[in-house]
Amino acid sequence: MTRVAASDDSPAAEAFRDLLTERGQRLLADLRDLAPGEELAAATRLRRDHPAPLVAAALTQARLRQRAAAKFGGDAASMYFTPDGVEQATRGSVAGWRASRLTALGARRVADLCCGIGGDAVALARAGCEVLAVDRDPLTCAIAEANAAALGLADRVTVRCADAADVDLTGWDAVFLDPARRGGRGRVFDPEAYAPPLSRAVALARRAPLAALKVAPGLPHEAVPQGAEAEWVSAGGDVKEAVLWFGTGGGGPSGPRRATLLPGPHTLTGTGPAAPVGPLGRYLYEPDGAVIRAGLVAEAARLLGGRLADPSIAYVTADRPRETPLATGYEITDALPFHLKRLRALLRERRVGTLTIKKRGFAITPEELRSKLRLAGANSCTLILTRVAGARMMLLAQPLRA
Repeated sequence: MTRVAASDDSPAAEAFRDLLTERGQRLLADLRDLAPGEELAAATRLRRDHPAPLVAAALTQARLRQRAAAKFGGDAASMYFTPDGVEQATRGSVAGWRASRLTALGARRVADLCCGIGGDAVALARAGCEVLAVDRDPLTCAIAEANAAALGLADRVTVRCADAADVDLTGWDAVFLDPARRGGRGRVFDPEAYAPPLSRAVALARRAPLAALKVAPGLPHEAVPQGAEAEWVSAGGDVKEAVLWFGTGGGGPSGPRRATLLPGPHTLTGTGPAAPVGPLGRYLYEPDGAVIRAGLVAEAARLLGGRLADPSIAYVTADRPRETPLATGYEITDALPFHLKRLRALLRERRVGTLTIKKRGFAITPEELRSKLRLAGANSCTLILTRVAGARMMLLAQPLRA
């Protein structure tokens, strides 16, 4: 059974508790298919029969559930959220991957010390773990408890309202921490401005035999603590997070790093040696953002049988096509020094009306360049602006088909 160790008598907490009643559930069901622009009419109609605070709380949940569907899929329709909870919650597929890795490493009883609305606790419970979900905000704890119950996981998740530092971890074989990275002014970039600060979160992680600490994907490699393995995770081509793993062996700023791509999972590991550099080949590969953030472009180049065309640009070039989930491949049809008039004439000659623009090592923005190209025609191609051996180049290319 889940339980919350503290109560909250704030108006927001009272309105949320009312949502869990039979009347609140009927309201939420009535708003399940609420369309944008219909909120005012719905509020006017519902306030005839229900208290205004309850109607406002139900409308807020209906909006948040629609926003959360991108992260939680079908689960969002029966879960509960706060605005910050939606923003900070881990995407369901990413949380599922992390939970599966924790269980593969032997975790069976996991303390989620910054549980928020409980998305990670749900993923851990679904992976078969017994979960202690901890947060210091009573309303957030009540929402985490409700989410575990709504998804049929109440018997695996215990919710406790407490400070993470005060939790006795005796008997818990793994810890997961997700410090808050948003403040009153928006996103926080300084790791010591996290809540709790990164140094404190690392100290908490080291108290358990095994731990996973979620951090921003922009965390510099030199900030990776000694003994921690750093993993960057992307989903659908977008880098979502970095995770510091403790208890997996090795790690640190110069130790092995990991990039994981979802769906898959597809994982690449290495220590980030210098990549070979050579002439531009017929094919160009853009590594996934997680591979780049992890500093594993050299490993990707090795798997592709390729090299860098410029030592400072994370594009891999090769002479033969290779199918890989780690990078997006292109066949180069034209490689010329950058010249705007020549580019415009070439696109006009090819009757290119649809142009995808990619760039690395170029100051011009795709929007600025597009406005100068006067595109027209039925054909499409990809324009890659980059440097080759230090020179600015424009590459016309077509995506490789699987």
